[in-house]
Amino acid sequence: MDTVTEFPFPVSEDPHILIPLTDGTRLSARIWRAEGAGPVPVILEYIPYRKRDGTAVRDALGHPYLAGHGYACVRVDTRGNGESEGVMHDEYTETELSDACDVIAWLAAQDWCSGTVGMQGISWGGFNSLQVAMRRPPALKAVITLCSTTDRYADDIHYKGGVMLGENPGWAATALSWFSVPPDPALVGDAWREMWQQRLEATPDLATRWAQHSHRDDYWKHGSVCEDWDAIEAAVLAVGGWHDGYRNTPAALLENLSAPCRAIVGPWNHKYPHIGVPGPQIGFLDEMLRWYDHWLKGAETGVMDDPPYRAWMMESIKPEVSPTTRPGVWVGQEGVADAPTLALHLNGDVLADTAGTVDALARTEAAHGLSAGEFFPFGFGPGELPADQRPDDALALCFDSAPLEDEVQILGAPNVRLTLSADQTHAQVVVRLCDLRPDGTSALITMGMLNLRHRSGHDVPVDVAPGATMEIDVPLDQIAYRLPKGHRLRIAIAPSYFPFAFPSPKPVTLHVTGGALEVPRRTGAEWSGFGPPRSAPPLVTETLAPRAESKRIITDHGARTITTEITGDDGVYRDTTHGLETGLCVHETFTIPMDNPGAASARFHWTRSKGRGAWQVRTECEVYQRGDGPDFAITSWIKAWEGDTLVFERTWDTRVPRG
Repeated sequence: MDTVTEFPFPVSEDPHILIPLTDGTRLSARIWRAEGAGPVPVILEYIPYRKRDGTAVRDALGHPYLAGHGYACVRVDTRGNGESEGVMHDEYTETELSDACDVIAWLAAQDWCSGTVGMQGISWGGFNSLQVAMRRPPALKAVITLCSTTDRYADDIHYKGGVMLGENPGWAATALSWFSVPPDPALVGDAWREMWQQRLEATPDLATRWAQHSHRDDYWKHGSVCEDWDAIEAAVLAVGGWHDGYRNTPAALLENLSAPCRAIVGPWNHKYPHIGVPGPQIGFLDEMLRWYDHWLKGAETGVMDDPPYRAWMMESIKPEVSPTTRPGVWVGQEGVADAPTLALHLNGDVLADTAGTVDALARTEAAHGLSAGEFFPFGFGPGELPADQRPDDALALCFDSAPLEDEVQILGAPNVRLTLSADQTHAQVVVRLCDLRPDGTSALITMGMLNLRHRSGHDVPVDVAPGATMEIDVPLDQIAYRLPKGHRLRIAIAPSYFPFAFPSPKPVTLHVTGGALEVPRRTGAEWSGFGPPRSAPPLVTETLAPRAESKRIITDHGARTITTEITGDDGVYRDTTHGLETGLCVHETFTIPMDNPGAASARFHWTRSKGRGAWQVRTECEVYQRGDGPDFAITSWIKAWEGDTLVFERTWDTRVPRG
């Protein structure tokens, strides 16, 4: 990536500006401003991830770059995080969103602001940018949302197709860890200890809360853009990555928003496109400037002349769990709705042009899912992407096509319709679409899953009648993928997929008697692509302890268990600007008993440390969730130390019925 050191305007920085809210609470902002540019538009990023240290490395690349082109970039810590006052209770709360509207109004009223505001963010910031836009604060004119969702229940980190994801308790542990850390005394002075104690006392038991909301109720509808597409009036640039868990959002926004919208999906993981992997990375900061210059400054940048949907059409490659780049080409088209499809039917034990008799079984297998990769590839451990699917295929019910007579370019969301029955009242079905390559490998193209209790919708689950025939649709995730001539398509069907998702309470046998696959095909032409990635200079840090990552799968035939262990240790680094030292380490352990898959468990342990000289603090947080008959048993705890003194601890033990 090219580093840019000279910009159209010099940039000044304020590391800690307090923004007052209507209730008197003050939020801490870090502000970069173009000097000598007069009143300029504001670009707001509003997240809980600690501007002082949590996102400092990322922020250094982007915010000064944007500010140097005639903007004020404002990075605000949400209430109860970083150096902001108050406490945090959950994600995307009413308080969080109303606070954002207060922040936007305050920013628009400053004499250095032109009165127009854009909002951006990835993940949490991508979510709340859309949610705030639904409230239509007058100054908010444009949004750039990355790696976000339009439906907090159906397409987030908690549930997929009504099935609880393995990352649901993992994300609860992550959030617990973020919320547990104190502000920096160098910015807030002696108030740091009282602020920290207030945060620790208010720490929520999120793992239990999210497990209690196992279907699509009002809790999840709050903050879900799909509840009212027309509420958004600001122009939206939606961005995603094919190797991220949030790949469906750009197409959904493009299809449903009445506001101006454009969409970009590349090969990346859960990262900004100028730093995302696999590559190629793009000049995304310049693309952001094109969007903001048009909607916040009124400049003609041509953004609305671009193809509405720009996607990286990935080439078929031998499966790699840690690729640095993904071959392909950029394509541009109007969208993915109403695309022509390739239709194939289950016929005997194959995929064929015509339907035929099917009589086949798929059974719960404890080891099915070990080749899945992570829902949330982010950099918390090695080998996060799907491996060769043959080990999983061997444990699934598979239907293969004949070798393709011509290439097939998939762009959109494939759908699988199945006729089946199950032998348990609680059951799920997982469908993978794979590329059978001439070299013998099986590459995952895309997948989907459905809790069969949700076959009539996610709002009101209904038990499965054992043995009763059901006709269901399993929508697979959006994808852009080119299969060359001679490759074959495979549908793999199974009733479990751990550790990606928690299994049903009891082993399940699915009886499949029919089905069909519909694959949307690319309609647009190749597109010229983006410029090269560029950024401001990186943050200067000193490494005090090195990074370390590991992942291993342990099959214990004596204990009859299969365990996946993942460690992501970020080491310890010092920010040379202000001397703050930061350490982070996460351990994840997923265990499934071979003879009782419903008792699968997941444990997530986070350690965070902060320090400067004599001031040293550390927190440890853990969430442990296991299946126990009809329930999930959940234990969460948090401990905090100042120096070597334990200053806080709390434990929650709960049981929650499975959804």
